[in-house]
Amino acid sequence: MKDSTDPIEWLNYHHLRYFHAIAREGSLRKASEVLRCSQPSICSQVKLLEEALGETLYRRSGRSIALTSFGRVIYEYAESIFSIGRELLSTARRAASAATLRLQVGILDSFPKLLSIEVLKPVFERRPVVQVTCREGKIEDLLGQLASHRLDAILSDEAPPAGMQIKTFSHLLGESGLTFCASPELAARLKKKGVFPGLLHDAPFLLPTQNTTLRRDIEKWFEANKIEPMVVGEFEDAALAKIVATEGYGVTVVPTIVEAEAVERYGFAPVGRTSGCGVRLFLITAERNFEHPAVALLAKQFKQPTPSKRRMSQRTKAPLTSSTRSRGAGTK
Repeated sequence: MKDSTDPIEWLNYHHLRYFHAIAREGSLRKASEVLRCSQPSICSQVKLLEEALGETLYRRSGRSIALTSFGRVIYEYAESIFSIGRELLSTARRAASAATLRLQVGILDSFPKLLSIEVLKPVFERRPVVQVTCREGKIEDLLGQLASHRLDAILSDEAPPAGMQIKTFSHLLGESGLTFCASPELAARLKKKGVFPGLLHDAPFLLPTQNTTLRRDIEKWFEANKIEPMVVGEFEDAALAKIVATEGYGVTVVPTIVEAEAVERYGFAPVGRTSGCGVRLFLITAERNFEHPAVALLAKQFKQPTPSKRRMSQRTKAPLTSSTRSRGAGTK
């Protein structure tokens, strides 16, 4: 047990602030102007910091100063400390405003971007305004942030892996079939080969990477329909795959529910549609109930679809539906 008479180690942040100003401004004179105190006062304060840390932080170089190697290390720490301090103050000011609601949502990096936009629309359109922060990543990383309450919810196209030591609840919001899309020129060439889905045989494809649920489902569909694609590109970023597809390099896939948006935004021509494979939309939370108002809004948005959503849903046999909207499964 540590003796109670031992000195307590602590850092004087005022001293660190003086050093940070000197290092940032590059001279004692400029630092004194910024801090509005005399140069001797700054020097004495930084001297105390050097004594506490046990190393010299800078040396004079003419009218300027030059950081020692140790000083450069301490400056990087100071940058991080004061950056976090600014974030803390900013967060405190936002928390003081009852009119501002914040939503921290994680989005699996393989999740289709157009579908993300469709899901988040009700939150962006909510009044008063919700400040939304979207963070992309792998499922394991996002689940860790959810467990530490740095995220309010996760949008995913797969349920959490079995065996995760994190308690979560997966709410299946719905599912959608796929539409195979290509540039108008490539689509026209493919349609001359025959009818869907046979025309996809030996066609160039821009597909999700092999570590994704969607890629595995597509490959099973290819096998069932005796289609051997010519894979010319694999992408973790679905949006990048669509951009490459606009150049005519290959066929890509989009959820049928957002087919109209994809055609309008990227100038695609649909090649064919299937409900034999597709995407599933999960809302993953740390709590069974939706205590966060914006998370509750995400969960219920398909309960009473607008006419436009009904039209989109009619394009696939497996549209996004609300029949399983609140079905949750806890995983540990």
